Amino acid sequence: MIDPQLKRGLLEVCVLSALRQQDSYGYQIIKDLNTCIEISESTLYPILRRLEGAGRLSVYSVEHSGRLRKFYRITPGGVQLINEFLNSWPEILRVYDFIKECADHDSCAVS
Repeated sequence: MIDPQLKRGLLEVCVLSALRQQDSYGYQIIKDLNTCIEISESTLYPILRRLEGAGRLSVYSVEHSGRLRKFYRITPGGVQLINEFLNSWPEILRVYDFIKECADHDSCAVS
């Protein structure tokens, strides 16, 4: 199970990555993400609001079956966040390797 704080940061990038494929709405985003990481409505909607507030996505409404459905679209700022995450991956791997080395040997090279 992933630590909740670590998961929170990953979820933001996952939501943006799902939207990079195509604009989508909440229920569909949950279905798309549940193939790789578990997310609930009560977790998703605050993330969507936070990403919108940060300019990482935009929102528009479309009528569907007589009701308005909110759709989310990634912005250039959202694409930038994905790219920043991908560019930071080597550093994340170094942290993982450090933690794994310490766990495997009950000690690690700390300078």
